[in-house]
Amino acid sequence: MSEPSAVAELPPAPHPGSQQMPRWNIGKLPEPPKVTWRTLALLLGPGLVSGGAAIGAGEWLAGPAVTARYGAAMLWLATLSILGQVVYNFEISRYTLYSGEPIFTGKFRSLPGPRFWLIAYLFLDFGSVFPYAAAGASTPLAAVILGDLPNAASNDINVSILGIGLTDQALMRLLAYVLFLAALTPLVFGGKVYNSLKALMTFKIVAVLGFLLVIAALYSKPDTWSQIFSGFFKFGTIPVSAADAPTASGYATDNVFVSLWEGRGFPQLDWSMVAMLAALASIAGSGGLTNTALSGYTRDQGWGMGKHVGAIPSAVGGRKIALSHMGTVFHVTAESLRRWKGWLRHVGRDQLIVWMPACFIGIALPSMLSVQFLQRGTEVDKWRIAVMTADGVRDTVGSQWGNLFWYGVMLCGFLVLSTTMASTADGILRRWVDVFWTSSPRLRKWDSKGIRKLYFFVLCGYAAFGVTTLTLMPKPGELLEWATNIYNYALGFSCWHALYVNMTLLPKELRPGWLSRIGLVMAGTFFACLAVMSTLDLLGIVKAAQ
Repeated sequence: MSEPSAVAELPPAPHPGSQQMPRWNIGKLPEPPKVTWRTLALLLGPGLVSGGAAIGAGEWLAGPAVTARYGAAMLWLATLSILGQVVYNFEISRYTLYSGEPIFTGKFRSLPGPRFWLIAYLFLDFGSVFPYAAAGASTPLAAVILGDLPNAASNDINVSILGIGLTDQALMRLLAYVLFLAALTPLVFGGKVYNSLKALMTFKIVAVLGFLLVIAALYSKPDTWSQIFSGFFKFGTIPVSAADAPTASGYATDNVFVSLWEGRGFPQLDWSMVAMLAALASIAGSGGLTNTALSGYTRDQGWGMGKHVGAIPSAVGGRKIALSHMGTVFHVTAESLRRWKGWLRHVGRDQLIVWMPACFIGIALPSMLSVQFLQRGTEVDKWRIAVMTADGVRDTVGSQWGNLFWYGVMLCGFLVLSTTMASTADGILRRWVDVFWTSSPRLRKWDSKGIRKLYFFVLCGYAAFGVTTLTLMPKPGELLEWATNIYNYALGFSCWHALYVNMTLLPKELRPGWLSRIGLVMAGTFFACLAVMSTLDLLGIVKAAQ
């Protein structure tokens, strides 16, 4: 087959799935970039932005909370989560490379149609709207202001702002409001929203990982790194009560496979930390529906057919940037298949060389702080979870340098969580703005440059919701557990739905192979099982039964 010479000779664009969604445009698949040692910067695309966002609440909150109590033995949950998300990220990018649309729009194209999926995903996306990262980021910033860890239980007035005395808890709530609204600022300026996030995440990766590597190089022991590395591969290890632990090591964990092999039967699961373990797995990497933003970044980067569609502009500085109301696809020919395979390899490199290593490093370094500087079995304080390793670092380093490193850990926690809030907010906004931009007949009448106004209006609505949530919800740790519980339901279902989209909307020659299909099914099952277990824990059903 050869590439037709004129657009007029091409058959009409396909229109699969729901007929309530508009027909695709037709175009030509661009040539994929040729990556050499001199053009490695071409890899710095969606994987960099998503990788920076992945160093977030799961890595800074749930990771250290789990490793402080059980050591690194439970990190295998993060391994399965990250590997499952690599498959998912690759497959949602597959859809975008073909259509120029983000996967969320593709899901609304699938049957039974956009109205059904609107209701379904409003429930599944509810966990993402909780601003738990802003709530968590308020704690390290309050600690820097106070010079010590805040005490949420105290009624003492320790700081005054504009002549108003505040308790530690009131200070943290005030800072949560400020940080939440400040995190939305990069989404308003910069021309293309994607470019602002890319710059922000690049700074975050360099600053946070650079500082943590310094601590690791100077103060961590080889045994600590051995524990962290081996923990990623201790598949089947679960928490058990201290009385049921097979050894006196204090880890209070047992391995299911070893226990069955030794004839001890299935070990009794300790449910007290199941919700936090599920939280670790759900947002190791990205988690929930936040992964769907990666396909939007693929479009905004101009990869594949995204080159023909445009990008989401910011409210300020984005007047010349436009976004088409519908995607653009290509006809399958020998030439387009050659280019298609090149684009798939490019996305694969982006995931395997940039995104996946960033996720593993991002969870290993904060967990290293916990394993190295906290006593094993440390209980989690759900107000101070974001800064629980800081005192341990200061006590170990000692003298004046200890205080310097204490402030450094605090600022890292603040930077990690506050930037995570920005990327999470953008993910929520672009999911729904994108899908309404395409599915709503009324919005399709807008000029293609009007997308920035829609984005800004939705941003204001989200800001109001976030402030209300921060007022009503009590503790960052509890906010994290409930939000990530919904994350696991959302990501599990989203894996299965993405497979359905690619198998029904894409031409047969472009659909995923059997390994990807099996990978998506298994990943969806993993996250769904975690969601059910976490729900039983949070509702106290299992504890009541025991």
